[in-house]
Amino acid sequence: MADETGTNRNRVVLAWLTGGKPAAIPIVGVSSVEQLDEAIAGVALELTAGQRERLDAAM
Repeated sequence: MADETGTNRNRVVLAWLTGGKPAAIPIVGVSSVEQLDEAIAGVALELTAGQRERLDAAM
């Protein structure tokens, strides 16, 4: 899924968690600006309905 979206696994997981119904709000701990940028990018990533269905099925 990361390759498909042009990003990485961490961002995909955050997008999946925050974009679900109901949304899960993960507590993200960061210790650098780079990690914060990574978390923000994950929350901003929008998964398609098909991608979300495949992730749901995998869980």
